[in-house]
Amino acid sequence: MASSERLPGMSHHRDLCRRTVHLLRKMRSDVSSLLESYVEKQGLDKNFNLDSIDGVPTAGTEQWSEISDAERLGDNLKAYWAFQILLDEILEEQRSNLSPDDTAFHESIQSVVLQVSGLAYQLEELMAMLEHNVPAKELGSARDAGGKSSFEKKMRGMKVLQELAQWTVRSVRDLHHISKSVQTGAIPRSSRRLAQAQKK
Repeated sequence: MASSERLPGMSHHRDLCRRTVHLLRKMRSDVSSLLESYVEKQGLDKNFNLDSIDGVPTAGTEQWSEISDAERLGDNLKAYWAFQILLDEILEEQRSNLSPDDTAFHESIQSVVLQVSGLAYQLEELMAMLEHNVPAKELGSARDAGGKSSFEKKMRGMKVLQELAQWTVRSVRDLHHISKSVQTGAIPRSSRRLAQAQKK
């Protein structure tokens, strides 16, 4: 058991999980601040009921404890891919007509977009390291082709930021669960081979 703890492969898994959790916590803080700013700048009430707005990944699941590690990572990765598209659309809407002159606000949104992109990359790396199949990436807009009113766009943006904040909480839980699995379970064969090669 002691020797397995020293395997570079296991250490690399833990390090990547830790770095990803660190990024998620930073992102959680930034998204919360952005949501507060968004609600104020758009003149919204954060207590609005947004249940009727669809097309946004929801973090809640009734079978959380029954999901496999591969499913956890796959669900997270697909959600953050979707958020990349959704945030890009929000940014474009703000730049084009909702807040065209507020460049500092645009930069705040862009900062979160970059964090989501970096997070998706780290999740892909973790899936590959644990030998899980990376899901196919679906490209394209999640937005309806038909025109929406400014108010509908503002509401949809608030829904995206609220759900993204919830996903950061779920993702930290998922990664802690996966990190425990890595510590108590077998390291993937490729990582074990890498560790053995490094010892030679």
